[in-house]
Amino acid sequence: MLSIEIVPCAEIDRAVAIFHRDGFVAVGGTLTPEQLAFAQAGAKRVIAEQTTATPLDKANRGFARYSFGFQTHHPEWAQLVDLPGVLPIAEKIFGSPDYTCCGAGGDYSLPGAKIQHLHADMIDFLRDPEGRTTFQDLPTPFLVVNFLMVDFTALNGAIRFVPCTHRSRQPVPSLQDEPEWMRRAIVCAPAGTALYRDVRCWHGGTANDSTETRPMTSVGYYAPWFYRGEERHLPHAIYRTLSPRGQHLCRHVVVETDA
Repeated sequence: MLSIEIVPCAEIDRAVAIFHRDGFVAVGGTLTPEQLAFAQAGAKRVIAEQTTATPLDKANRGFARYSFGFQTHHPEWAQLVDLPGVLPIAEKIFGSPDYTCCGAGGDYSLPGAKIQHLHADMIDFLRDPEGRTTFQDLPTPFLVVNFLMVDFTALNGAIRFVPCTHRSRQPVPSLQDEPEWMRRAIVCAPAGTALYRDVRCWHGGTANDSTETRPMTSVGYYAPWFYRGEERHLPHAIYRTLSPRGQHLCRHVVVETDA
């Protein structure tokens, strides 16, 4: 297992320092018990809907491994957009309050899911023809905050991270070439923990050898200087339930008119 510190959400500077050092940080206290229970119920409902529609062998991330896709139109995900325990850390990471929300989703694995290859969730968008500058030379362009919906253990498919790879120019190793210590770099943490991650940091799911589903919901934010365009997927009915801050964050994903 990977030895990590779960930082209380009030310790903003500590959380941000670890994030910039490692490319991710585990934070506690961002969800109230009521918010966690609400999120868990929503995840359970959507998982039942998706797995009924799509069998395990057709799952979109490999056998028994699914991405939630955009779920911001559900209130259980919309509540994640403007959590008071989340936003101050995100603002400190970006060094500005003018970042934007690009959506909410997450993933889950069911019993029988195999280990997932290490990967980053972003490719080099600079494409310098001389190779002098890559997107690893830049501050965090895209931040995802994942919320653990169950206790993550070494058996139930917990996510693994390779620290400090968000700025690495080395190629991500294949699953066959991955050293054993990377396979064991598993984040075990209790339900409700928030994992802030620079999406460039290498990560991957592990085998779910348990008897339970391992869900992880998420919300994503773009740096003030970065925007790659997103589908407008947030209905006005949900948008209007957000705080003024949440509405400003979602200004690029709210649908222009309700159908």
